[in-house]
Amino acid sequence: MDRYKVYILGATGLVGQRYVQLLARHPWFEIVGMAASEKSAGKRLAETGWVLEEPPPHEVAEMRLEKLEADKVPKVDFVFSALPSEVAAKVEPELAAKGYTVLSNSSNMRMEPDVPLVIPEVNPEDLSLVEKQKAGRGWRGAVVKKPNCTTTILNLPLKPILDEWGIERVHVVTMQALSGAGYAGVPSVAIMDNIIPYIKGEEEKVVAETRKILKADFDVYVTTTRAPVLDGHLEVVYVDTKRDFGLEAVADSLERFRGLPQELKLPTAPEKPIEVRRQIDRPQPRLDRWAGRGMAVVVGRLRKLSPRKLAMVVLGHNTVRGAAGNSVLTAELMIANRF
Repeated sequence: MDRYKVYILGATGLVGQRYVQLLARHPWFEIVGMAASEKSAGKRLAETGWVLEEPPPHEVAEMRLEKLEADKVPKVDFVFSALPSEVAAKVEPELAAKGYTVLSNSSNMRMEPDVPLVIPEVNPEDLSLVEKQKAGRGWRGAVVKKPNCTTTILNLPLKPILDEWGIERVHVVTMQALSGAGYAGVPSVAIMDNIIPYIKGEEEKVVAETRKILKADFDVYVTTTRAPVLDGHLEVVYVDTKRDFGLEAVADSLERFRGLPQELKLPTAPEKPIEVRRQIDRPQPRLDRWAGRGMAVVVGRLRKLSPRKLAMVVLGHNTVRGAAGNSVLTAELMIANRF
């Protein structure tokens, strides 16, 4: 089959590099160009400070980065955006108005009612908002958002629990990886031998986005912290359910959970979007973040604290499932379902 042409905005940041990594050898997509800041424009990708665990894919390592200009983006099937939110707020709507389909990691526009905020296994039906967005804004294209990385990792296991037992409230405390703040986001002298018990804006995002994605009105209480881990957000989650549950039934429900991406056998979809670990000391970021090629969420320490009160520890790779991988999977779903 002819591959779909894609363009990457913000290709030199951590999430941008994940987009490159996931798309360069993708069976459905072909990277035809990349844009970055003025500092990196004109350089070959391999010259721009690649920091991931594998070298830049040889297919695109010699590709030169272009200056970010909406008028210069070539005609492509999808634009993947890893731009800072303040830049994305101007560029992404401009591209959508010109007819581009933009799949974005940036936080701007996530809560606007006509903007899909999608975890493909959880709320694929929200992609239908694309047509409402085009009609209401007079755009030929569209902007589709992925949630905050912490929200994505949390909402995957909440979905089967909500469907089977209902939810009254959720308490979450996170220990989030450094890569979630970007390459220069947290100074080494601030995080070494330390945990920072506050991430600006993060708690509010998790609360609002969870309500939009799950279409539920239960209470969500969140404390987010930054921990000295490179990749992998760990979340300690307490769920008050509406109906009582058996612990083995919960574990079985999580392990059996599948969504539309699994039914359609999409290339980036993990076989099991949720993996349950029975060991008492799992999940751990270093051991479990690459489950399902980084696209699965790992759940462990399942405990029934009292009737209708569940405790669990959840882990997900924040720049793969929590960021670039979620958008790539969304693009696959849009193709397969003709959104």
